[in-house]
Amino acid sequence: MPLPQPDPGVLRKAQRGDERAFSIIVRTYEQPVYNYVVRLTGDRVLSEDLTQEVFLRVFQGLPSFSLRSRFTTWLFQVTKNRVLDELRALERRPRALVGLDDIPPLEVVDAPVERTETIDAGWRAVAALNPDLKMALLLRDIVGLSYAEIAETLEITLATVKWRIYKAREEVQLALQREGITASTSTSTSTSAPVHAEHA
Repeated sequence: MPLPQPDPGVLRKAQRGDERAFSIIVRTYEQPVYNYVVRLTGDRVLSEDLTQEVFLRVFQGLPSFSLRSRFTTWLFQVTKNRVLDELRALERRPRALVGLDDIPPLEVVDAPVERTETIDAGWRAVAALNPDLKMALLLRDIVGLSYAEIAETLEITLATVKWRIYKAREEVQLALQREGITASTSTSTSTSAPVHAEHA
């Protein structure tokens, strides 16, 4: 499901510093940003902090945001840059991270056990991807950005976006196969691991 763009009137008010308008924007996009960040970092507490920092940066940058651009693209550029800064910092100062198994899956409750196991295996495979592949895949399958938006967000070509998503899904499928999970049982939904095939 593609992310909606904010109401232009609300966005203009937020640009002028209207806190009520900005709170509407935060409520609309806070969960997608958090879902993206937590799958990149594997740390719930850190992701909550980073999500707050992202929206602080958004609030500070809104006055100069061009309404000719898509807000969601800009929002996830800000998110990407903040996460990359943090990942680089973590490389310099290793810290104990919450394991991916401790992060609640983006899944409906009361799902069949087999499906839950498949989804968990899919998320483990996604967690093992390199950051470039992971960022592209999550922006598509979790955030719901278009290929063109992902290209703009990650500042890469459309062809590179398509290749990264194809490669990410291929690696996830191979990881699932190594665990004995076939493609027919690993189809993704909006709330499960992003492992399905897709045309541009």
